[in-house]
Amino acid sequence: MSIHHGHTSDGAPITDEMVESMADEAEHGYDVKPIQRRRQGGRPPMGSAASSVESVRLDPELKRDLLLRAAEEQASVSEVIRRAIGQYLRAG
Repeated sequence: MSIHHGHTSDGAPITDEMVESMADEAEHGYDVKPIQRRRQGGRPPMGSAASSVESVRLDPELKRDLLLRAAEEQASVSEVIRRAIGQYLRAG
């Protein structure tokens, strides 16, 4: 009797035989080139290293002003924030 180990994304039960087959396939190894090709692309780098994501709290009025400026400049909110921080730090 086969034990079920959950279900596949299409609802088929995962059996002991399927697990054995997948394990055998993994033991023979995979060609990683197709996987690596799929991972190309994405967001372009912004600097010399990986970028970080920072979180800030904005009061409703500041958020409204930010959204208006972004729309006026036809830029993303993130881009407007980056420009503003850069200008602030260069001014000091």
